[in-house]
Formats: sequence, C-alpha cells, structure tokens
Amino acid sequence: MKRKIRRSGLNFILFFVIFLVGSSNVFAENGSRKIIVFKKGVTDTLVQTKLVEDLKGIKIKSLKLINAMAADLSSDSEKEILNRPEVERIDDDIIIYAIKRPSKPQPPQVLPWGVDRINAEIAWDPAAVSDIKVAIVDTGILLNHSDLVNNIKGNINTINSSKSGNDDNGHGTHVAGIIAAMNNSIGVVGVAPYISLYAVKVLGKNGTGWLSDIIEGLDWCINNGIDVVNMSLGSSSGNLSYHEAIIRAYQAGIVLVAASGNEGGPVGYPAAYSEVIAVAATDNLDNIASWSNRGPEVDLSAPGVSIYSTYKDGYYKTLSGTSMATPHVAGAAALVMSRPVDALYDLDANGKWDPDEVMEKLKDSAEDLGFETDLQGAGLVRPDLAVE
Repeated sequence: MKRKIRRSGLNFILFFVIFLVGSSNVFAENGSRKIIVFKKGVTDTLVQTKLVEDLKGIKIKSLKLINAMAADLSSDSEKEILNRPEVERIDDDIIIYAIKRPSKPQPPQVLPWGVDRINAEIAWDPAAVSDIKVAIVDTGILLNHSDLVNNIKGNINTINSSKSGNDDNGHGTHVAGIIAAMNNSIGVVGVAPYISLYAVKVLGKNGTGWLSDIIEGLDWCINNGIDVVNMSLGSSSGNLSYHEAIIRAYQAGIVLVAASGNEGGPVGYPAAYSEVIAVAATDNLDNIASWSNRGPEVDLSAPGVSIYSTYKDGYYKTLSGTSMATPHVAGAAALVMSRPVDALYDLDANGKWDPDEVMEKLKDSAEDLGFETDLQGAGLVRPDLAVE
C-alpha cells in the first residue's frame, strides 16, 4: 500500500483537458459552490436544507455518502453556517477535469497495441467475467455505440438527474472501449470484453465537473453493487470530503483505479489517496511517458500513448494520457475479480476479492520495466500473469 499524502489549501489547481502531447494547462475555479458537512447526529435532509436556506444558502444536492450538502453560498452565508453547531466543516466543491490528449480518428477490428502488450487476451474467460460490474466515472458513455452497446447495463447522470449517462464529450466512451469494447468484427476489443459496463456521468460536455457530482456518483456505485470504478479524472489537490467519499467506496469493497495525471509532476487526486490504484502511462517502447505524473503514490503502469479506442458519434479515435492507461488496469482488476480469490491473497479469509487484495495481486504480478518505483510503481500491469 502506498503512503497517504495530505495536502492543505482551499484553492485547487485542476487538471485541464490536454490536447497536445507534452503540453498542459491548469487553472483554479471554485466560485461560491461549497460542500457543507454536517455533524454525525445531524442526518435529516430536511433539517439540513432548512438550516442552509434560513441562512440564505441555495441547496444544490444532498450528499448522503458523507452526510453533506452541496450548496451555493455567499461569503457571509458561509461564515454564518460554519458557526452553527450542526456543521462539522465546509469544503470547496472542486472542479475536476477529464485527462486526455486526442489526435485524429482512425478506421476499423484491430487488437489495440496496449491490450496486446499486457497480454489481456490470454486472460479472457467469457463465462468467468460476465458478472463483474465496472463503472466509468467520467463524461458518460455513448450508450448506443455499436462496439459497446451490448456490454452497457446501466447509467446515471449526476449533473442532471433528468438526463441519461450518454457521453457528449468522448472521453468516457474512449475509456470504456479500452476496458470493454466487444470482441466482434468491428473496431477494437477491450482488456475485458465480457464484463458489464455502467456509465456514471459526472463530467460535462467540456470535460469538467464538480466534486459533489463525483461524490454522488460514487454513492450510486456503492448502492448498485459496482465491483471496479475507473476514474480517469483528477485535481492537483484534495480535501476531506473527497477522501471520505473514496474511503466509503473502498470500504464497500469497490476496487478504485485512477489516473496519476499528465503534468509530469506529483500524483493528483483521487489517485494520490492510498485506497486508490494510481496508474502511470507507458509508450509502445515500454518507456514511461514524459508527461506522466510520478511519486511514491504510483502503484502500476499501463499503456497510455497513442491508444486507439471507441469515441463519440460511433467513431474511433487515438488518444494519449494517463486516462488511457487507467482503464487497462481497471480491466485487469475485473479479470482478476472474475476468478476465485487466490488463497494466498485472501488475507481476511472471506472467500472473495477485497480491494487491497486485488491491488496486491496486480502489483505482485506486474512486469518490472526497470524504472524507479516513483515512475513505474510495481511495473507494467500483466493480467495474464495475475489470473494464473
């Protein structure tokens, strides 16, 4: 397990959508949108709502996962609410970005080099993996994409509950294809092409979203029995609400996998949290990408340069980023969970795979690429070795 990193600060510098390899843009934007966390005994949403509205706050949504509420607050309202005995604290509602690097679309079925490099096809077992549920917490998934449609079993939009989890950006669809594009005669094939996909839309058309929407998405994953959550998104700093939501999902038995980031700097959040598998990106020569974030929090590496996968409008596209590396690991985790738990890793003897057990199995079976652990973690993920 990697060590926990704590960082403070109310202004969060966030990963921007990246379009050129080696380039990056970041900016902070918090506005007046906050997360009000209530004390343990204050759980009635009507009481919480009245408190906020009485002090001229505007409720956005309840966040039952962490006993909190997202709301728009003026500076005066924030001060008054913070002084109320019912309130534990107020956190910023962080803006979070999809991490991607697009290039030109390409025509059709090939075995993508990343899937081939980690020998995922050797680990395929349609009967074993069909019941594993993987959620793409991202910009959604193109629900009618011909290479994904049969594997998509559910969706939610936490930005607007009246809409579906359909992808209007493309990032989430690309991620989904890396994990579970079907093994058919068209397009591409994913790391685990027989698993069940769930679209959890928490980022908007421009690839950004609020932390509160992500928290709601994680709550949905817990309530719907999701096994693996892929988070190809991040921010350069976290806060307690962010970490508490991650901890709740981890304690619910969900394997959490996240992109380390494309800054060439410290690992971002949520990847930096110890409950999350942080993923670095490699190229087709087994080098760590120069822009892949690094640090002691990195757990594993996976292909992330020039990855061909599904995209919006039913097309395919080549993208680069740790966002593309992350689903290779999420797919590998699904393949591991599709098999009976290895007695050597079943530390609590409960007869099922727990998140820390999956993480250790993937790390122990990884291929050492010869780089420092701050760059590669335990090495290149190898699902074929992990399921032996």
